[in-house]
Amino acid sequence: MVKTSEYTFSIKSNRAVLVLEDGSVFSGYGFGALSKETSGECVFATGMTGYTETLTDPSYNGQILCLTYPLVGNYGVAPYSTVDEFGLPIHFESIGIKVKGLIIHELCHNPHHWASVKSLDQWLTEESIPGIYGIDTRLLTRKLRKTGVMLGILKTYDRSDEIDFDALIGAAQKVPDPNKRNLASEVSTSEPIIYNPSGKKRIVLIDVGTKLGIIQCLLQLGVSVIQVPWNTPFEKIWSYQPDGVLISNGPGDPTIMTETIKTIRHVIDEEIPTFGICFGNQLLALALDASTFKLKYGHRGVNKPVINLETKKCYITTQNHGFAVDPDSLEGTGLKLWFINADDHTVEGLKHETLPVCSFQAHPEAKPGPYDAEWLFQRFIKMMEVKS
Repeated sequence: MVKTSEYTFSIKSNRAVLVLEDGSVFSGYGFGALSKETSGECVFATGMTGYTETLTDPSYNGQILCLTYPLVGNYGVAPYSTVDEFGLPIHFESIGIKVKGLIIHELCHNPHHWASVKSLDQWLTEESIPGIYGIDTRLLTRKLRKTGVMLGILKTYDRSDEIDFDALIGAAQKVPDPNKRNLASEVSTSEPIIYNPSGKKRIVLIDVGTKLGIIQCLLQLGVSVIQVPWNTPFEKIWSYQPDGVLISNGPGDPTIMTETIKTIRHVIDEEIPTFGICFGNQLLALALDASTFKLKYGHRGVNKPVINLETKKCYITTQNHGFAVDPDSLEGTGLKLWFINADDHTVEGLKHETLPVCSFQAHPEAKPGPYDAEWLFQRFIKMMEVKS
C-alpha cells in the first residue's frame, strides 16, 4: 500500500479482468471493491469530465461503464453532504453509484480539487463497486461500436489468485440481460417526495430513474415538484391536482413499463401538460401507440448534436440512452418529429399536434454537459400557464 497526501491506494497488487460474451478478455489492474465479481451490459460514454454525475446517473443501472476519456479521477470526489438550497446534492445525480462496474484506461491516484474529500478508488471501495484500469479502452470502444453493446463480467482479484478464464468466458455467455428486468423499479423513489410545496405551479414527476438535475432545474424556476414512484396510478397523481406532469429519464427497455405507460396515457387523455425526458420520451411515445427499438451501442456522452426541425438550430446536448423511438411508427399517434440527432437522424424530441404534450430524448438539465437545451424547462412552465 502507498499513501500520498490523504489518499491511500494499491499499486499493481490487485488484478482485474473484463470478459465479454463474445469471448474477448481484457486484463488489467483492479480498484474499488476488490475480490468482487459483477455482471451487466457493457457500454461506453464519451464525456471528458463529470464522472461523479455519470456514475450516479440512475439510467446506468444494470450496466458496466467504460469511460473513453483516458485519465479519470483527477479531481477526486466531493461529499454527498454538499447540497443546494433545497437539500439536493450538488455534485451527484442520485445518492449512491448506480453502475455495476467501471472501466477506465488510467486511474488518477492523487487527485487535487478544493472540494475533494476522497479518491475515485476510495469512493468505489466504500460503495462496493469494482473497477478495472490499465486496459486499452479505445480498443474496447471500437469493438462495442462495431459489434454493439455486449453482456460481460468484471472481476477483481489478488494477483496470487488462480483464475479460470475459460470458466469466466462461459459464464459471460450466460449473463442474463438486465434489460429484461424492470430496472426503473430498482432506482425509483419508493415514497412520494414533495419539494418547495408553495411553488407557483405544481408538477408531478413520475420517477422512473430521475436525475436530481431535473428536479433542481424545475425548482430553480419556482415551481413545486412532487416526485412519485414509477408505478403510481393516475388516480393518485390526479389527487395532487397537478398543473403539469413530467416523466423522467431512467434505465432499461421502456416496453417493460406497462403500468407507467397506462398512467401516462390517462394523463394525456385528461390534457394535463406533459413533458417527457429521455426514457420519458420513449414512454410517452409508447403511451400514444408508437414503438421503440434498441440502438446498436446507444448515445452516451456530453457532446451529442441535435437539430430543432422547426428552427433548424443545432444544440449540443448530454445523452444517455440505449433505446429510441421509431419515427416510422408515429403516423396516427398525433405526435410529430420535433428534434432529430444530427449524427444518425434518430428521434430526439416529439411534439403533439393538438395537445400540450412534448418530449426530449436528450437531457436539458445536462449535469454533466452543456446547458444549450435548458430552455425546454421554461417552455414546459409556459405550457402550464397557457393551459391554466
